[in-house]
Amino acid sequence: MFDILHRIGVTASPDEVYTALTTVDGLAGWWTQDTEGDGETGGLLKFRFDVGGFDMKVLDARPAELVLWEVVEGPAEWVGTRIRFELKQEDGFTIVLFRHEGWREPVEFMYHCSTKWATFLMSLKRMVETGKGEPAPNDVKISNWH
Repeated sequence: MFDILHRIGVTASPDEVYTALTTVDGLAGWWTQDTEGDGETGGLLKFRFDVGGFDMKVLDARPAELVLWEVVEGPAEWVGTRIRFELKQEDGFTIVLFRHEGWREPVEFMYHCSTKWATFLMSLKRMVETGKGEPAPNDVKISNWH
């Protein structure tokens, strides 16, 4: 199995980051404006983009610590993978350790998704620090795949 890994630090509290990862308004503020569902443990989140979408089952949501989703609907490469956000405080920052884990093989789509996750994590950083992220459809276009 293969994983996408990223680390960012934000100048907002772990509680603020957790809220951005577990509420519809928070998620719509940094990932995609077309978001609905329940971000608490056992809930289902639905994310839609111009080119398709994803449904995530919330496996775990611990305030200011961890958010863990399993992809239950979406592109074949994503279904069954997990998306993990671990939160910790360090030197005045909330550190977000991001992991999109369980890819079966490192296909070209994984390369694309790694870059897109990086742009969306920067959108999360901007949103919790300034109040304004860059969610889809206003996100950074990185290639012919979007």
